[in-house]
Amino acid sequence: MQAPAAAERNKGPILEVLRQYVGSGTHAGSGVLRVLEVGAGAGLHAAHFARALPQTRWQPSDIEPRALRSIAAYAEAMQVPNMLPPILLDVSQGWETWGGTQPATLDLLVSINMMHIAELRCTEGLFKGAGVLLKPGGVLFTYGPYAVDGRISPQSNVDFDRSLRQSNPAWGLRDTALLRQLAEANGLRLERMVDMPANNKSLIFRKQ
Repeated sequence: MQAPAAAERNKGPILEVLRQYVGSGTHAGSGVLRVLEVGAGAGLHAAHFARALPQTRWQPSDIEPRALRSIAAYAEAMQVPNMLPPILLDVSQGWETWGGTQPATLDLLVSINMMHIAELRCTEGLFKGAGVLLKPGGVLFTYGPYAVDGRISPQSNVDFDRSLRQSNPAWGLRDTALLRQLAEANGLRLERMVDMPANNKSLIFRKQ
């Protein structure tokens, strides 16, 4: 069972934002909310959020076998009844391969700290999947460091972006201008950007 320090630090601030999109607005009184988390990593977030949001049915997923084992260990250790066993999911592949999730059945799609350490095709796949699988009014929630309209700040994020691209030229901070384009091409709209600790942001995309 992995316990990344960053996930331990940011789980609280992220949950504060997620609460605003679970059990309110279009979802008020609608019963169980279906959530799919892609790139769930160690599973700490999934267990924490599912326990704090009992009205959700939280489906964690990842592409890495080691991550899937860690997620399963969290689910067993924390005994969170609304956290489902993890599924293998490659976000760069078509939604048809996403564990049997059907079109327009998800209330919330979550992606935390994935875009900058994955090839662009993974980000493109995320938005394509969101466009098909989210219900009208559903939310794609993403979290991490981003470039905003061509600008990266502060210097620590500039340095981080450079180090990522040195590790893998296909990695790096994604620009919110590009994400807006991907969203609009798939029937979503960037509704809100929330400044978060450690120079990260939460992005809220709404399915039209």
